[in-house]
Amino acid sequence: MGGSLPPRPGRRGHGGSSRATRVRDALPVTSHVDPTAEQLTAFAGADLTTPIVMLNLNRYRDRAAYAQPSPDDDLSGREAYLRYGGVALRAMAEVGAHVLWMAPAEQVFAGCEHEEYDEALLVWYPSRAAFLEMISLDWYRDALVHRDAALAQASVIALAGPVEPTLAAPGGA
Repeated sequence: MGGSLPPRPGRRGHGGSSRATRVRDALPVTSHVDPTAEQLTAFAGADLTTPIVMLNLNRYRDRAAYAQPSPDDDLSGREAYLRYGGVALRAMAEVGAHVLWMAPAEQVFAGCEHEEYDEALLVWYPSRAAFLEMISLDWYRDALVHRDAALAQASVIALAGPVEPTLAAPGGA
């Protein structure tokens, strides 16, 4: 990637020069939406060459909550997320990623009731390095303001990914 990433506006730098530190410092700090420093370090410390699938579980705010006054203040959380989503799709395409599957969540069948989500999606990336490249793109990071305003809670889980971007059970089962 070359060079270090500048922190996002309004974000304090944390020092360090590792890829994980540079990416972490470029992301906003919000609870239950973004990775912790430890999570990002662990992610970047794994094998960067193997494909991954990111399971995204999103719960939207009723109304978007922008940190700064914005003409978008009257949007629903879902509408704000769609503004982010258009940019995210372009960024995914740039690094060779593909949405495999997306659907509205209906209910929590087992688990904590506070972990209710509105939507689930699976995104395939050719490698962890591709994912880190995507979240380092300046124009992608600029769109995170919409994601931050949109989401009340998000869980993003890295899964072992198939070599080809397909939705299939391991071993062809």
